[in-house]
Amino acid sequence: MDVFVRKLITEWRKLNLPFFDESFVVALSGGADSCALTLALKELQERKKLNLRFILAHFNHRLRGSASDEDEGFVKDFAAKLGFEIVVGHGNFSSKGNLEEKAREARYEFLSNVAEKFDSFGVLTAHTVNDQAETFLMNLLRGSGIKGLSAMKPIRTLKKTAQREILLIRPLLQWAKRCDTESFCQRRAVEFRIDSMNAQMNFTRVRIRKKLLPLLEEFNPRIIEVLARTARNLADESEVSSQLLRKLVTPDLKVVDLQSMPPSLRRAVLRLWLERNLGSLKGIDSVHIEAIERLVMSRKSGRVVELPKGIHIEKRQGKIFINRV
Repeated sequence: MDVFVRKLITEWRKLNLPFFDESFVVALSGGADSCALTLALKELQERKKLNLRFILAHFNHRLRGSASDEDEGFVKDFAAKLGFEIVVGHGNFSSKGNLEEKAREARYEFLSNVAEKFDSFGVLTAHTVNDQAETFLMNLLRGSGIKGLSAMKPIRTLKKTAQREILLIRPLLQWAKRCDTESFCQRRAVEFRIDSMNAQMNFTRVRIRKKLLPLLEEFNPRIIEVLARTARNLADESEVSSQLLRKLVTPDLKVVDLQSMPPSLRRAVLRLWLERNLGSLKGIDSVHIEAIERLVMSRKSGRVVELPKGIHIEKRQGKIFINRV
């Protein structure tokens, strides 16, 4: 058994995933990471290690003209050769706004819908240690707090349906690097697709991958593993602090209580309060938390802090409130 396949089945056990009588959706872009994951799953299936149904899912964003259609043709052929069923979705995006974010949201909506259709246990994505390190640096450059710098989880809830909770599962995240997926594909003589958008320097992640990480590797050749480990450590600390903070965060935060807290505790409480009320801290950076903190410490009432997406934080009647404009 190839070392890549052996490490995958070891991680499968660690994540306590089912070995039989379930179905999984596998996100397949055609790149090295998703092809390697799919190949390894097929081998485990053939070796009777996993008695599971796998449905491949490819989302054609239609952002690269004929190249996007060629990716779609490739994954269809790839699925047919392996004997897997495949579902293909298509996107239609305007050039306005954050293209990366819109494409990501559309892709995950497609994947969750496919999983619901097939009553799947979860969606498997091929995020690697490299993705963990790159995401950490992206969030660091944005000025994120501990929550934003915390590692992606190998398992999280993707969607809740009337029948079940569908999970998003990243079985490569904690051990496989991009060089591992590329090498495994080469050993299996699979010529994976290369996304031309991964060379476009107008994307922050691409600049981090092509410029920043190579520079950091001059200081530490194992910088990718170090950054990923740091992100995991921060995730552990964030979970512990969140457990303690939950007792301090109430629906109505009193200004006098916030003013009496040490600054670090006050900012942590504000982050958790925002997360509870907004559903997530997406788009909220340290600069926003500091602005709310200045509002809290100000002697004047009736003042407002503007957050992204038309959200206003107002101080009145001795409390702070969230208003959606």
